[in-house]
Amino acid sequence: MSVLVFDLDGTLVSSMEDLVATLNVVMTHAGHDAIPEDKVAHMVGMGAKVLIQRGLDYNNVSWTDDTIAPLFQHFLEHYADNSTVHTRPFDGVVNALQRFRADGWKLAVCTNKAERLTLPLLEKLDLDRHFDAVVGGDTYPTAKPHAEPLLGAIERAGGSVKGSLMVGDSGPDINAARNAGIPVIAVDFGYTPVPIRELGPDRVISHFDELAGAVADLTAPVRTS
Repeated sequence: MSVLVFDLDGTLVSSMEDLVATLNVVMTHAGHDAIPEDKVAHMVGMGAKVLIQRGLDYNNVSWTDDTIAPLFQHFLEHYADNSTVHTRPFDGVVNALQRFRADGWKLAVCTNKAERLTLPLLEKLDLDRHFDAVVGGDTYPTAKPHAEPLLGAIERAGGSVKGSLMVGDSGPDINAARNAGIPVIAVDFGYTPVPIRELGPDRVISHFDELAGAVADLTAPVRTS
């Protein structure tokens, strides 16, 4: 059974406003400067702890695991209560998910966001019902770009690696797919510091209405004559 595995932030949902708001609550509470949204867009993708580290780097503040810990806890608490103030699925997401489920695909989420933040967000947005498995950045010992969480999402969804695809918006998604040995489709409206085409995905789409065509291209039988 084939599985379509989706990244979350910048792929399924437009979450930048809420991520920026929470990060800046944490930064300013700790006495640091707020960070413009266009700068935060280049910091996301590796989970909240790395986001905080990058926020401190932006402020030219040195950090250790011990100094990160209370900021990380503050982030988790604030974001848990404010994760869907502005966050919404991108246009076409729900229709695409419904279409693929109707066509017999298994669907999964593989994100670097912690499970404790991912699961409530999906539930609040009524997206959880579409997925057979959800893997967060702390579900396994490693996170994307390692293959482990992506392969785990496929297994938990009840699928096989052969025929499965990744859909994401950034380097960790593309590299995780490469490491897992599956094709990857990238959206060009997500959160990445460089144009997504430069990272070499197999296909690029600009709207979820284009996803079915991209999937069909990548799963079509290879002609031998």
